[in-house]
Amino acid sequence: MSRILGLLIFPGFQLLDAAGPLGAFEAANDCVPNSYRLDILSLDGGLVPSSGGARLLSVPLSAAEAPDTLLIAGGTGVDAASECSLTLAWVIRQARVARRTASVCSGAWLLASAGLLDGRKATTHWGRGPSFSRRFPAVQLDADKIFVRDGPLWTSAGITAGIDLALALIADDLGEAVARQVARQLVVYYRRPGGQSQFSEMADMQPPGSPFANLLDHVRRHLDERLDVDQLAALACMSPRNFSRRFVQEVGVTPARAVERLRVEAAVAALESSQEAVQAVARRCGFGDGERMRRAFLRVLGVPPSVRRRAGA
Repeated sequence: MSRILGLLIFPGFQLLDAAGPLGAFEAANDCVPNSYRLDILSLDGGLVPSSGGARLLSVPLSAAEAPDTLLIAGGTGVDAASECSLTLAWVIRQARVARRTASVCSGAWLLASAGLLDGRKATTHWGRGPSFSRRFPAVQLDADKIFVRDGPLWTSAGITAGIDLALALIADDLGEAVARQVARQLVVYYRRPGGQSQFSEMADMQPPGSPFANLLDHVRRHLDERLDVDQLAALACMSPRNFSRRFVQEVGVTPARAVERLRVEAAVAALESSQEAVQAVARRCGFGDGERMRRAFLRVLGVPPSVRRRAGA
């Protein structure tokens, strides 16, 4: 029997949030026939306009069969959908019976609004990270991940990360070999180079007027200096404890994670654009030595520096 994949959309959904995963599950059906039944759902059914204007035909929630996997798209319309009591109530009911509940991009906003992510790890589009952390402090947001699984709840990052999420769900159902075959059919990486990183610059994640934008600019210019919490708090004229709390609220990650991320990004740029020795890059970017840089690359990107040097060759 086919597993029912229920994709929830709403006016103003992001088309690629829906089309990317649907394409992956369609390819899975080509590899293993009748693995999935793909149902597109919306509150009222009918043609639902995406943020780009294209429309998808959907089944109303009142007529929807309980999905094995509930997948929620993101998009600019998610804010309104997250304030709809009927939509939230339906999502809560389905999450209780579905084997898995997942979101693409800003679709995590709807899951969080329903209280389903409280106390859980999650991710979303990096551009929504700071506002997400402020709005949903009970969620353990990691805005640097491509996708996060916490029990039956799966969340993914921006737009094309929905394909990464779909491949992971397919691997969970049908095995790694089938997921790899699907990735080949779609002509995408099965595991992206760089692992789970969204590749977003931390400084670019700051909303206009953020109190930490200038601080992160300072960090980028002084990567080879001491940049621990005490030092950064002094630069921000805050106590270390208050600084750490406010930083996570505004940026979505800890100060240490932000510094490491900026150092890794600077090192990647150096490795891909020059033949500078790895040890020299490590010292200039604040890692001290090549081994510390290697461990940081594995944490942030999921690959060692040698892979990024080959990518730039």
